[in-house]
Amino acid sequence: MLSPQEISGATDAIKQHQRLLIIPHANVDPDGLSSALACFQVFQALGKEVTVICPDTPPESLSFLPGFEKLSRQIEEHQNFIITVNLEDGVEIDKLRYTVEDRKVNIIVVPKKGTIRSSHLSFGEGERKYDLIIAIDTADVALFGSVYTDHVDLFSTVPVLNIDHHISNTRFGQLHLIDPTAASATEVLYAWFTQIPEWNQKITPDIATLLLTGLITDTRSFQNPNTTPRSLELAAELLERGARQQEIIQHIYKTKPLSTLKIWGRALNRIQMDSASGIVWSSISKEDLLEMGATSKETHGILDELISTIPNADVHVLFTEMEEGEPLAQAGARGELKASMRSSAMIDSSRLASATFGGGGHARAAGFRVRSFANFSLQVLECVKKLVEGMKRQRTEAEEISRSPAPLPASSSVSSFIAAPEAPPAKEIPPPSPAPHTDIVALISPTSQNSREKDIVEGLMERP
Repeated sequence: MLSPQEISGATDAIKQHQRLLIIPHANVDPDGLSSALACFQVFQALGKEVTVICPDTPPESLSFLPGFEKLSRQIEEHQNFIITVNLEDGVEIDKLRYTVEDRKVNIIVVPKKGTIRSSHLSFGEGERKYDLIIAIDTADVALFGSVYTDHVDLFSTVPVLNIDHHISNTRFGQLHLIDPTAASATEVLYAWFTQIPEWNQKITPDIATLLLTGLITDTRSFQNPNTTPRSLELAAELLERGARQQEIIQHIYKTKPLSTLKIWGRALNRIQMDSASGIVWSSISKEDLLEMGATSKETHGILDELISTIPNADVHVLFTEMEEGEPLAQAGARGELKASMRSSAMIDSSRLASATFGGGGHARAAGFRVRSFANFSLQVLECVKKLVEGMKRQRTEAEEISRSPAPLPASSSVSSFIAAPEAPPAKEIPPPSPAPHTDIVALISPTSQNSREKDIVEGLMERP
């Protein structure tokens, strides 16, 4: 839940600033983009000058979002320089002109009356292009990619309002609206907007559609464990306010180009499972994308299909090799191999991603990036091996906690301590049903079955 202090601070920031720059994370997803566009429409209706930056091209399936055409690709960071001429002492100006010579600009002031001397001149910097940055659905500044690395000075001199729902958020910026219990960033926004009567009145059917888009996609149509009673209530309220649910479903889930279907088929054909540890994974390389004529943006949704195909697993992972020129790959942020994870209640995927690879996210949905090396298939296997080790550590910790006796109240007597029953032993959790046996190395990399890969696979398949 958002605290009154957070809501008050964020609201005052909007009221006190005029030139707003809204930025979602690089490789933007539907929740990030729809959140940014919802802010754009609400704040523009309040009379603000608003810019939404999306440096990488969003998936075509999101082009139906209201305001999509308003997206900007680059930050305009120019700042005016002001030369002031003091017109005291009876000075009047007749003409102004300038010339450019030898990489110098000569500004010529022609007086109509009086004489202009250097003592009449002063200099200063004008207002910056933006006076408030609104970071949307972004847990860490590194996830902005080149938008951050190319404009570090902007982020260090302009105040930042950080709006997010990820538990791994590093709380960068000066102001925060962060609610890890929210199912989506749009849920955080709706909770904020509806607290301000003037803003609440600005929620049109277009804005309601944007807010519902983020909620539907981040809950996988309310199928993910992050769906709460509040999420369902919010969806009902947005429908009452004119949100176009069928338009969202049609564009997000029912309209896919042939290249997307091909790359999905490749990923589903490459599903692996280690039934002993309860992990399911698949992978998409740059060569796969090139062969299918697809982009990495078209892999969105594959992870949901993995969950639907093999639901009885504790962790599902999709590994995607980032293409050349993608914002995060270009900026060198956390490498070129991206992993998206989902987990059951038995495993905290945010802890797993953070402890193993420095990633983060939510307890049930997280991700990480690592530097890639030449052998993509081998790297995927090594990542899986580390994830399996991390899952074992989490399970061991959970068993130790369950076996520890509960702490006694401070007022407990010696006799009650003696009579206290032992904590019941931890119940064994049966492993998920095994998937049909497959040749893991052959599925991942038919052409690179060297001995090192064989050792790794055998290590993976050992019982814990």
